[in-house]
Amino acid sequence: MTKTFTQDDVVRYVYEETSPEENLLIEDAMMSEPELMTFFLEALELRALMNKIERQPRISTVQTILNYSKHHPANPPARLRQS
Repeated sequence: MTKTFTQDDVVRYVYEETSPEENLLIEDAMMSEPELMTFFLEALELRALMNKIERQPRISTVQTILNYSKHHPANPPARLRQS
């Protein structure tokens, strides 16, 4: 029986979530199905682009977290900790 591979299988392949045996089968399928190969190349490009994304929280978000931590009951003011 011939296994039909889907785009989901290709995504698993791109993220190295497939076994060595499955890799060979997926590679064969991509060689014989141009649409699957095109999807593979696009998925590789998207993965590379996503790895370049750098996200940083807004300053106000960081400040809100720090203020919450500073005033949290588990973190009493220094004057109360010394006693």
